[in-house]
Amino acid sequence: MSTTREHASRTYCTVCGTMVSRRFRPGPDGRPDATCPRCRSLERHRFLALLLGMLAPDLRDLDLVVEIAPSRQTTPMLDRLGARRRISLDAGYDSRDVDALASVCRLPLRDASVDLLVCYHVLEHVPDDCAAMREIARVLSPDGIALLEVPIRVGVGTDEDVDAPEEERLRRFGQRDHVRWYGDDIDDRLSAAGLATVRVTPPALLGDAAVRWFGLMAGEVVWIARHGSGAAPAMLAGGPGTGLSVALDALITDLDHTRERLDRARARADRVAAQRDALRARLDRTREELAVARRGGVLTRLRRAVHL
Repeated sequence: MSTTREHASRTYCTVCGTMVSRRFRPGPDGRPDATCPRCRSLERHRFLALLLGMLAPDLRDLDLVVEIAPSRQTTPMLDRLGARRRISLDAGYDSRDVDALASVCRLPLRDASVDLLVCYHVLEHVPDDCAAMREIARVLSPDGIALLEVPIRVGVGTDEDVDAPEEERLRRFGQRDHVRWYGDDIDDRLSAAGLATVRVTPPALLGDAAVRWFGLMAGEVVWIARHGSGAAPAMLAGGPGTGLSVALDALITDLDHTRERLDRARARADRVAAQRDALRARLDRTREELAVARRGGVLTRLRRAVHL
């Protein structure tokens, strides 16, 4: 069986479709195996690519896709969905390239007009996050889907303080521009805003082998939200997996074994090639020695003939 370290050396980026022969590079905060060396995607981008693929049957014939606070990794993924319209929005606190400046608490969109909305790591910045959640519910079409991600601590309630100074925010929430760290009550907040949700994590959806293979974070949580209220049973790390996770575990394990056999065959081929090169070098030296010896013999006979 392959070890975790061996798995980590064989990774695939779902964003740019590149097989990474070595480990992913460290992330912005120094966490290991986070960044794709080619497209610079992080774990959340790679999981989003997989989620979009799994939701493909629900993402056909899209009219409007909205991304709040886009990234250069996620925008091409959403473009590939083939929606008739795609709009990117941001509040304008940084130099992010967007179609329009707008607050998530006041989206410039018609009611029930959005078929897919992606809002990753935004709500923890927003003082009135409940207003933002209500706006997301308002603009979703009857069959629309919202993919939401926020930092969360399981087993505790939400810790928030919109008036805290920057240094206290850094200490309590991990960043100076965060105003909360979500807890178990986030599902109640989303439900009160008119959103029915299910939490998903990479291990529960894909299996542990896929988490290593695709360079994901086992503890990452994404909320899949639709119109309604309440929360469906969560697909969390450590919980029961899906048939897909079992199949991927088996497939990736078999693929690892195949790669290991291929690596051993390549190593044997390299050794044979090295032995062949060594034999050729010895043969070349022998030929040179024979040629020198022959030339020496001819000269000796000539000298003898001259002295006669």
